[in-house]
Amino acid sequence: MLKKLRVAMVGCGRIAEMYREVFKEIKDQVEVVYAIDTKITRAEEFASHFEGCKAAEDYRECFDKNIDVIHIATPHYLHPIIAIDAMKHKINVLTEKPIAVSLEDADKMIKVSKEEGVKLGVIFQTRYVKGCMELKKLIEEGKLGKILSARSYLSWSRSDDYYADSDWKGTWDKEGGGVLIDQAIHSIDRVQWLIGSDMEWIEGTVANRFHKIVDVEDVAEAFVKFKNGCLYHLYACNCYSYDAPIEIEIVGEKGKVGLKQDLAWVEIEGEKPYEIREGYDGLSVGPNYWGCSHITQIKDYYESIIEDKPVFIDGKEGKKALQLVKGIYESSKAGKRIYLD
Repeated sequence: MLKKLRVAMVGCGRIAEMYREVFKEIKDQVEVVYAIDTKITRAEEFASHFEGCKAAEDYRECFDKNIDVIHIATPHYLHPIIAIDAMKHKINVLTEKPIAVSLEDADKMIKVSKEEGVKLGVIFQTRYVKGCMELKKLIEEGKLGKILSARSYLSWSRSDDYYADSDWKGTWDKEGGGVLIDQAIHSIDRVQWLIGSDMEWIEGTVANRFHKIVDVEDVAEAFVKFKNGCLYHLYACNCYSYDAPIEIEIVGEKGKVGLKQDLAWVEIEGEKPYEIREGYDGLSVGPNYWGCSHITQIKDYYESIIEDKPVFIDGKEGKKALQLVKGIYESSKAGKRIYLD
């Protein structure tokens, strides 16, 4: 039997509910040694689910305890601070999205991971949805031919109370933005991964149309030109009446494919249209838009450590969606198209 990985959970807020259930599900693979949160009562509640788990307020307390992995689920601006500190102590890091608030911090994280010889991973669990994986395979096999265009639509709901109850949500310095960097970044990540090409230019706008309690955007639209010729249109807002299913479509010369939340569909010329349902063989906890693939990504990340294999969504991969988001912010502020190297 393989030695259990010793892990610390840093940040025991809302999303930690998912990690708690994942750790319970894979208890033969993981030993939860620390639960850490600046609000000690949250850390204590999380720790109470695991025998021998210690609650603490300072993440640095676990550095000398032979920790194999630190999971980061803190406010966005803290991701690089904690990750770099942990990696310099030879601890592997799996952080929630976004990798960081700035591209400069993302680059620092990637650099330290390489220098210290530790694994850096970024949570984009929706890539692991069965249908999304199947669509990627079809595209790579050339079943769609040349990719022509893509679109993603996200229309969700976030109340003023959602922002009022947080000391970091809805801030440029701590969250890094609004609907783009928080809610839409998952669909943005999936689209750019499915397209599989570097970006040529970005042109977009952001605005705050409804949430006057904050300064960040609650509406965004953009066009992105990829170097393979694909033109991607995205729209996102979090001032709708409910969390409508995310819709993604990729169009090629020979057909089109897409996702409606976790349901994938395929229409290829000369073939009968079909759907790929997730099957929910993963772990479903919390809001349905979290999906059920956190467990799949976490297990895959652990395997990369145990077998010393490359991390599927490593720092460089995790940076790509942030680069697109930041490009939209830059374009909107400058009022012009932004070209990338």
